[in-house]
Amino acid sequence: MKSIPITDVSSLKNELKKYKMGKKLEIPRFNQLARMAYMGRLVMTPLDPEDSSCKSFLVHIQEPQGLAAHFIELDEDLQDTILILDSEQSMAMAGIMQAGVEERMRWHQALNERDFYFSAFYRPKDKETQAETTES
Repeated sequence: MKSIPITDVSSLKNELKKYKMGKKLEIPRFNQLARMAYMGRLVMTPLDPEDSSCKSFLVHIQEPQGLAAHFIELDEDLQDTILILDSEQSMAMAGIMQAGVEERMRWHQALNERDFYFSAFYRPKDKETQAETTES
C-alpha cells in the first residue's frame, strides 16, 4: 500500500476549510441554477451533516426535461453535475425551490377545480343573440 506523506498539516486544514465553505456562483450561473430549483430539478443535501458549523450544501443539477428542455438554457458544464454551494446561496436556492413547489401546487389545485365543459360549450342567451346579430 502506498502512503502519501503530509508535510504541512495546516495548509491541508486550510484547504479543507475552504472546501467546506463552498463557493458562490456568479449572477448568470446563479440564475440558471435558480430556474432549475424553481422547476424542482435540484437535489440538495448538507455537505457535512455531522458538522454543525458546516452550512454548505451539495447540489445536484438535473437537466430540464420535456417542454422545459426546449426553453430553459443551461450551460453544458452545469448539466447533470454536483456543486458545493455556500450557505447563503444554498438557503436562497431552498427558498426558490419552495416557491416553485408552492406555485405548482396552486396551479394543480386550480386545474383540478376548473370546469372545462361550460367554458367550451355553454353560451348565455344574450351572448348567442349578440353573436347572431353580428354575423348577419
